Formats: sequence, structure tokens, C-alpha cells
Amino acid sequence: MPESDAAPGDRPEAYLQRVQEKINQLAEEFAAGTINRAQFQELFDHYRREKQTVKRWIEIAPESDAWKESTTEGKSVIIRAGHEARVLGYAIYENDSGMPLNTIGQFELEPELVVPMLSSYRAATREIFGAGMRSSEIEGGRWLCFVSGEFATLMALFSTSPASRQLESLEELHRLFERANRNFLSGGRVNPNDLVFPHAFFLGRNE
Repeated sequence: MPESDAAPGDRPEAYLQRVQEKINQLAEEFAAGTINRAQFQELFDHYRREKQTVKRWIEIAPESDAWKESTTEGKSVIIRAGHEARVLGYAIYENDSGMPLNTIGQFELEPELVVPMLSSYRAATREIFGAGMRSSEIEGGRWLCFVSGEFATLMALFSTSPASRQLESLEELHRLFERANRNFLSGGRVNPNDLVFPHAFFLGRNE
């Protein structure tokens, strides 16, 4: 049976205040880009349900400690981890030729889905200088993110909607890739075997 998250001497009013502080902190985390939308929504719903249940116990039995049974230790940690976006795989395409340079991890998407999306993204970046990153939800609740660089375009497949901090890290990764491989990428015909790919380190991670 899950342990109560309330301390032995806790009063329900004090506990409710702590839960409200967690909700406020949740808003700050989302604003800072450290959690994604799914994490925010699920955690918010969890905290709101917890508050409502404790309030009902206060109304029914104000002198009882039975309200503590509605609080469970570690539940929010499980929710947070369960809705965290993880990188499943990458695909990197050369801008000039449109040819794939590498596929890393489990980038298991059909070309008929990827190619039109990539073409649309490239058209947008040509029309709007510095259009930046784009991300779209695809089947299975996964998210496909595009990052354009000087020489290549990176596509990253996430397990769910990534947090904005994760997208910032993705842009940094692509800049690093192009910086490390600049001599090869700028020299005309590119041989993928000459390139270094730092992407594999981040597979399955939430960074």
C-alpha cells in the first residue's frame, strides 16, 4: 500500500498549502521549459484531485487523520517520469542534394511521411529567413522535430511532446554537428563515412 505523503504532525490546511505551492512551481517549470505539456497537465490534474479529496475529508471528518490516506508518496515522480519526452532516433539530410547522411537510433518512419514534411519545412525556411525549428505531432503520440542548419537538416523523433529546453538542446546538438564537420560538409560531395555524429549519446535520454 502506498505511503502517505503527509508528515505525522501535518494539519490538512498546511498540507493543502504545500500542494498549492507545488502547483505554482509547476507553472514556473513549464514557463522555464523544463517540463512538457503532458507533464504539466497530468501533474496539475493529480494535484487538483489531491486537493479536492483532502478538502472533502475536512468537511466530512475535520478532526480525523483519514485525509492522509488520500495522499501518496512518490506519485508525482512517477507521473513526471512517465510523461517525459525521450529521443527515439534521428535522421540527417544534406540541404543541397536532399540526400540522407545518416539515420541514428529508432527513426522508424516511412519515407512517404517524412519526405513531404521535410520538403514543406525547407520551403518555409527558404521563404522566411531564420524560420527556425518546427515540431509536429505524428501517429502514436510521437513528435517529429526539424532543425535547419547551414549544410544539413536534422530530424529528431521524440516519444512525446518535448519540453522547450529539450528543443534548445536539439538546436545546440545540430550546431555542434555542423561545426565539427564543417570541412566535409562545405567541400561539395559529402561522404557520410567522413562525418562524426554526436547524436547517439542522447538516444533514450531526456536531455
